[in-house]
Amino acid sequence: MSDHDPRPGTTHFGFRDVRVEEKQKLVGEVFSSVARKYDLMNDLMSLGIHRAWKRYFVATAQVRPGDRALDLAGGTGDIAALLRDRVGDAGAVVLGDINGEMLRVGRDRMIDRGRVSGFDYVQCNAEKLPFPDASFDLVTIAFGLRNVTDKDAALREMHRVLKVGGQARVLEFSEVKAEWFKPIYDFHSFNVLPKLGKLFAGDPGSYQYLAESIRKHPPQDELKSMMQAAGFERCSYKNLSAGIVAIHTGYAV
Repeated sequence: MSDHDPRPGTTHFGFRDVRVEEKQKLVGEVFSSVARKYDLMNDLMSLGIHRAWKRYFVATAQVRPGDRALDLAGGTGDIAALLRDRVGDAGAVVLGDINGEMLRVGRDRMIDRGRVSGFDYVQCNAEKLPFPDASFDLVTIAFGLRNVTDKDAALREMHRVLKVGGQARVLEFSEVKAEWFKPIYDFHSFNVLPKLGKLFAGDPGSYQYLAESIRKHPPQDELKSMMQAAGFERCSYKNLSAGIVAIHTGYAV
């Protein structure tokens, strides 16, 4: 988690302070680099249980057949595919990602799975969504918010595009709560993960950034307060796996 606030005009890129206007480009380079190995990346970072987290995340979301859902930082389409099953043929899922390479991987994956209809793919910045007010019943972002430069702006945009009564859900790596587990988790993140990134993806630097970005992400209560400040009501969170990840929920009213 953040040990200090970045200097004015700068923001965190992992443990480095960079100019605000630089971060989007640097994060883009990371995800263009890891796009083809994205599932492997998540397996390495989550010790293989990210798929179970994602299934639980979608299974407990407020969404019904016929609903319209937006999945931001949609990556390779894992969440969108699960949401498509929930909204059914009468509903629609928009898969949004700022990174064109990630979006292409997601679209190709869907086609490979035979999942062609019911999806729209939109390259978009979560801080400035190209959608009308009150146009979605559900907005999700999984393992993406920590990479957004202006998280407050992204949360406000998520609130803006939700219909009254609509739900926003954030699945993100968070602050581990079990004291005994923290040193094990830190060793995995900073000693094991970059080496695995080098071994399997030839890219230790991107994996080092991703481990650092988790530590800079707002912890559970802080993110809950940020969602409240963005206009969400009935905000809550649920820790999974001792707080390795948390699901934050808020509603537009």
